[in-house]
Amino acid sequence: MTDPYTVLGVPRTASDDDIRKAFRKLAKKHHPDLNPGDKAAEAKFKEISQANDLLSDAEKRRRFDAGEIDAAGQEMPPRGFYRDQAGAGGFGGKYERAGAHESFVDMGGVFSEMFGERRGFGGGGRGAGFDMGGMPVTYSLRVPFLVAARGGKQRVTLPDGKTLDIDVPEGTTDNQTLRLKGQGMPGSQGRPAGDAYVEIHVDPHAFFQPRDNDIHVELPVTVSEAALGGKVKVPTIGGPVMLNVPAGSNTGSSLRLKGRGLLDRKSGQRGDQYVKLKVVLPEKPDEKLKEFLEGWEAGRAYDPRKEMEQFT
Repeated sequence: MTDPYTVLGVPRTASDDDIRKAFRKLAKKHHPDLNPGDKAAEAKFKEISQANDLLSDAEKRRRFDAGEIDAAGQEMPPRGFYRDQAGAGGFGGKYERAGAHESFVDMGGVFSEMFGERRGFGGGGRGAGFDMGGMPVTYSLRVPFLVAARGGKQRVTLPDGKTLDIDVPEGTTDNQTLRLKGQGMPGSQGRPAGDAYVEIHVDPHAFFQPRDNDIHVELPVTVSEAALGGKVKVPTIGGPVMLNVPAGSNTGSSLRLKGRGLLDRKSGQRGDQYVKLKVVLPEKPDEKLKEFLEGWEAGRAYDPRKEMEQFT
């Protein structure tokens, strides 16, 4: 994977705010919702999301800068570590204990493509003779925002061709871990397989911005809708609803849709959705509007920048 600083176009000295701004700018440009069917944009979006996951986490960023993990978040082999053609590893030579050869095991990928392996633990190497269950493994999975918000299934394909449908609960949050019983490493001597722990990473949405259990969205409105008021259609995670825009609304006016936010799985309560209005002029010049404004004497009677004078 490419260096995350390069992916986001920021220097290694970049602040958290610089990283956040760079990610948002690139995410809006390459988001799949805004580039339907564009595989290149989808791949780029995944790349910048992975880079942001690493650099926005203070501990992961520290470890990456220190060379402890790579750009994909994988553990870097310690100095002196080697791996032979059979896949066994060690520190400068074979390590024996109680007559049993023990080695670092490359887990490979139990899940493909949609999963990015984070950590795997294998043990009970050749000749160990331990009668034990399979070891757990931990993975990460990227989930679309609306799937996490609404709940749903994510289908993944295992290396052997088997498909697995993962139930993503409604209200799943970023960095939440799901347990998949029996989907870890197989046990020795017929013992049960271990469990897989999947850390969920929720992709950002093109319009919805979650803050705790609330959702914030910026809604474009026309000049007439803002000046005269009226009902407009607003997207929510549960589908579009009608919102009453008060007459005389300005850009920046915020309206609340109660109970239209995210589900808090602990309390069972839902957050709210806050709609910030943004007055937008027509893309093409409107001659009638221009004529009206040129003759609108009342429009010259107020100065919207007057309050700024006291600070300059």
